Formats: sequence, structure tokens, C-alpha cells
Amino acid sequence: MSDLKAYPVWDATVRWFHWINLVCMIGLIAVGVAILNAKLLGVSTDGKILLKTVHVWIGYVFALNLAWRLLWAFIGGPYARWRAILPGGRGYLAEVRGYMADFSAGRPRQYLGHNPLGRLAVTLLLLLLLAQAVTGLVLAGTDLFYPPIGAWIAGWIANPGVDPASLVPYAKDTYDAAAYEAMRAFRKPFITVHYYGFYVLLVVAVVHILAVVVTELREGGNLVSAMFSGKKVLSGKPTDQPEDRE
Repeated sequence: MSDLKAYPVWDATVRWFHWINLVCMIGLIAVGVAILNAKLLGVSTDGKILLKTVHVWIGYVFALNLAWRLLWAFIGGPYARWRAILPGGRGYLAEVRGYMADFSAGRPRQYLGHNPLGRLAVTLLLLLLLAQAVTGLVLAGTDLFYPPIGAWIAGWIANPGVDPASLVPYAKDTYDAAAYEAMRAFRKPFITVHYYGFYVLLVVAVVHILAVVVTELREGGNLVSAMFSGKKVLSGKPTDQPEDRE
């Protein structure tokens, strides 16, 4: 059996992003499901506003955490950068075929960073997370008049003579009816993307977790514990280890 060797891979920013994102997603899913089923659960209007407020504040943490991770992909360590995340590049398709062939044959290749299929999965996850963050911020403005666009939305729909800063959710007597309907039309594609994106993200997240479990069982590399320690423990030379790294 080959000697095991520990390699530093995931820096602190990547690890913190991962776990903060997980906690935020759990919170957003739980509160989001309650909002979607508010009528069935007998939630009052004030209760629904409270749920939406909690959802938005968790969403702010989620969005800031994601923004920092996207920035870190430009300035972080070698395995945190875009070139180690995004699929493509010279020889990528050949690497995918070779990886899948070796995996099927029971001799999976070991990687310090993401394997070729993992890069596809991570890219998809980041795109879905970004879509949820952007649409969520828009909905925060149209639902609760929260930043970053809440002040603009309030100024758009406030009745003449009503201070936009005084608007509160569900107080339709203070809204200009025509402007409110126009705002609802503006809002509709964002809520559609947010709603269906939630289900797609949920499915992709479950597939991601299953893939991590299968990969760890087949390839090793302590994928889960590496997100705590930052180190992968491998039994052979990593496929993606540069020649000048020992």
C-alpha cells in the first residue's frame, strides 16, 4: 500500500465560505418553505413579513459570503482560483474521458483540487447560487423595500404625497395602483427564477453531496474532513500536482 501524504489544499477563505454557505442554505430553505406554505400554516400577515425579514437577512449573509468567494477566485490560492474551478482548457475533455474510464475500472485518479467532473458541478453550483443571490436581492426590494433597490421601488410605487421612506409591506392604500401593477410585472421574472432556481439548487446540492460521498469512498482524499483541516490525505501522487511541487 502506498504511503499516505497530507497536502495543504483548501485555504481558510474556501473553508469558511463552504460552511457559512451551508448554514445559510439550510436557513434559507427552512424559512423559504415556511413562506411558501404560509397560508397552509395559518401564518398571519405580520408573521409572513417577519418570515420574509428573516429570509432577507440570512440572504444578505449568503450574498456577501458568495461575493467574497467569487472575488477570492481571482486572488486566492492555486486551488481556489478560477483556473482550478472552471471546466475547459487544453486537454480538458481528454481528462474527463480518462477520469471516467479509470473511475469505472476501479483505479480512480486522485486530485488535489476538483476532479474534472467536480469542476463542472462546482461551476453549476456557483451559477445557481449567484442567480439566487441576485434575484433574492431584487425580491427583497420589491417585497420589503430593503436594499439595494428598495428605495427605488418605494419611490416608484408610492402614492402622490406619500413619503416613500414610510412605505411598509402590504399597505396597498399607500401605493399607486398603476405603478404597483407595473412593479409586479417587473418583479415577476425574478420571482420565477428564484422559485424554480430553489428547486434546481436543491436537487444539484443533493447530487453534489452524493457525489462527494461516492468519490470519497472510491478515491479517498478525505473530502469532507479536508473542508475542516484544509488538507487532503492521498495515497498516491495527485494527477493535478505540478511537477515542481513535492
